[in-house]
Amino acid sequence: MAEIQEGGGGGHKGGKKRAKKQSTRVDMTPMVDLAFLLLTFFVLTATFSKPKSMELTFPAPPPPGQEPIEIKNGITFLLTKDDRIFYYEGQFRAADEEKGKKTTLSELNFSQSSLHKFLLEKNKAMQDQIKALEEQHKKNQLADTTFKRMVKEVKANKESFTYLIKTDDKATYKNVIDIIDELNINVVGKYVMVDIMKPEMDMVNEKTLTN
Repeated sequence: MAEIQEGGGGGHKGGKKRAKKQSTRVDMTPMVDLAFLLLTFFVLTATFSKPKSMELTFPAPPPPGQEPIEIKNGITFLLTKDDRIFYYEGQFRAADEEKGKKTTLSELNFSQSSLHKFLLEKNKAMQDQIKALEEQHKKNQLADTTFKRMVKEVKANKESFTYLIKTDDKATYKNVIDIIDELNINVVGKYVMVDIMKPEMDMVNEKTLTN
């Protein structure tokens, strides 16, 4: 607070009365206290930005000598240089076998008419089920907890596709993020990151050299 101090002489000189001089000193203590209170308030109420992260599922590797378990309804994406995406469905076979023929690779790209359309068609049945549940939820026919549980069950259905993402040493992080974003946009419930096998890499190298 401000204090007024009186100072200077106030005597008579020449028969005239002189006015007393006044000096003002501002006490800054309350202002400093207020500044600290405001600082403390903003620190306690501020929300610090959290680092954004992406959840990825990495399956445990099989024991040495044991072949990978065959995944039913599996679709494998193989990412390589120049933003190219190769894929195959079912179990990989390096040569013709009794269980099936040799695996052949097909190619996609990151355009709406390619990868997006492919995932949209593959997951149409699952997306239709989720949309039906959303309509029931909007009409208050399903409670929030029931709706979330049923959506989770639809995504985890054994009949739905499981997508395996594999990259060689020429693929970029951007390609991995882009394909995962596309999987999430298409409400894919099951996808994992898996190490690429040498026969798969050889087949990708053969494709990139010939095309």
